Amino acid sequence: MIGLIQRVAHASVTVHRDDDKHVTGSINKGLLVLLGVEKDDDLEKMRKLAKKVMAYRVFGDENGKMNLNPQQVGGELLVVSQFTLAADTGRGLRPSFSSAATPEQANELYEAFVAYCQEQGVVTQTGEFGADMKVELLNDGPVTFNLQV
Repeated sequence: MIGLIQRVAHASVTVHRDDDKHVTGSINKGLLVLLGVEKDDDLEKMRKLAKKVMAYRVFGDENGKMNLNPQQVGGELLVVSQFTLAADTGRGLRPSFSSAATPEQANELYEAFVAYCQEQGVVTQTGEFGADMKVELLNDGPVTFNLQV
C-alpha cells in the first residue's frame, strides 16, 4: 500500500461528471493523502499505513523542526484514491498496472483507510473512488513523502 502525502495549507477535490462538478472534500492545514492499493494489500497493511500517516512528523515545532504529526497540530486529512501510484514504471515508456489491486479490492481498502482515520478522531475528507477528479492544493514547504508498507 502506498501513501503519497503532501503537507498542505489547504486542499480540495472536485468530481467532474458531464456538465456537473462538485467538491467532495476540502481541508485546511493538514495532509493530502494520495492512496495507491496493490494486489497484495490487506487490512493489516491498511492499518499500518494509516497509523504511519497519522503519526508521521512533518509539521514544524516551536523551533521549526519537523517534530509534530497531523494530530498534534489539529491537522486534517484529504484522502484521494490514486491507482497510478501502483504503476510499474521500470521498463519502457508506458506504465504497467499489473501490480495494482482490482477496483473492488482497492475500493474496499480505500474505504477502510478513511473509516480508520475517522475512528481515530482525525477530520478526514475524501474524493470519490473511481471518479474523474480535480485536486487543488497549496503544498506547504513543499513537503512531500512517499510512504509504503
